[in-house]
Amino acid sequence: MIPVKTVNGLINKHALLERELSSGEIDKNSFAEKSKEYADLNEIIKIAKFYISFEKDKKEIQTILEDKDSDPDMVKMAETELNKLEIQNEKNEKKLKLFLLPKDEADKKNAIIEIRAGTGGLEASLFASDLFKMYEKVSNKKKWSLELISISRSEAGGLKEVIASIKGNNIYSTLKYESGVHRVQRVPDTETQGRVHTSAATVAVLPEAEEVDLKINESDLRIDVFRAGGPGGQSVNTTDSAVRITHIPTGISVSQQDEKSQHKNKAKGMKILRARLYELERSRIESERSKDRKNKIGSGDRSERIRTYNFPQGRVTDHRINLTLHKLNEFLEGEIFDEMIEALTLQAQEESLNFLN
Repeated sequence: MIPVKTVNGLINKHALLERELSSGEIDKNSFAEKSKEYADLNEIIKIAKFYISFEKDKKEIQTILEDKDSDPDMVKMAETELNKLEIQNEKNEKKLKLFLLPKDEADKKNAIIEIRAGTGGLEASLFASDLFKMYEKVSNKKKWSLELISISRSEAGGLKEVIASIKGNNIYSTLKYESGVHRVQRVPDTETQGRVHTSAATVAVLPEAEEVDLKINESDLRIDVFRAGGPGGQSVNTTDSAVRITHIPTGISVSQQDEKSQHKNKAKGMKILRARLYELERSRIESERSKDRKNKIGSGDRSERIRTYNFPQGRVTDHRINLTLHKLNEFLEGEIFDEMIEALTLQAQEESLNFLN
């Protein structure tokens, strides 16, 4: 059970914010912050009030059930009503627990997605390209803005690596469960005997960090400049426009050479570096906070095989929740992507609730 004091706290806070916002006496900065908090509470306040009234409503129904002089039809109606009330209360309690769970501050942030070809040679690079196209289609359907940061193509027309920024509403909360190893099973075009090959690509989804989220000291950075190289190592630029930024304390290094301008390459490199450092710090804090918690959904372990795309059988399977969708083509087109994400989110919430209980 959730303490009545906790739920009453939500109701009282909602009422206080309502009075403050309607008073017209709040400065602009506080108004925006309090408006957001009020809007968040609005989503749960009706449920909170029902939860508080549950015991009172239950006692009223039990009075009818315990009265020996009650009409049999009235008793039957009361039993039905009590059953409905208890079922609804269980649902309300679950929603309240979810609302009271510690919020991931990164959930509403934009994201940086990094896709790299893994084992499987040229076929892996083609699969990396397929994954990137899938995320592009999902972004288009959701009216998100996808901007390329860097891209490295393979000889087969696939992708060795691609890094992109995705902007919109609640991007990170939607894509964060995509981090990990994605495996593909299919017959390559070059396979003459029809044998199924297995290859893989890794996906990393990082919350895009702003300067206010993370302070990076210039003294902790080593910045090297060099000439950008093209396919086969040939020079594609006669100036030192490519940039390599190394964060000395952590050893994290980012290279950027897609732009002709050194300044633009440095800006893009800093965006990636800031995201990686922010994620490193978030992972450290989360690890300390939940040492005893085995959360298989939200681990974000990039070495973990999370999903298999099997072309001969036309299925996609997420191994973390044992969910198989026999609509591989629709999934790659972004048509049923939300079905997978909703299942992953629900399971992650269940795990969090179980941990609290």
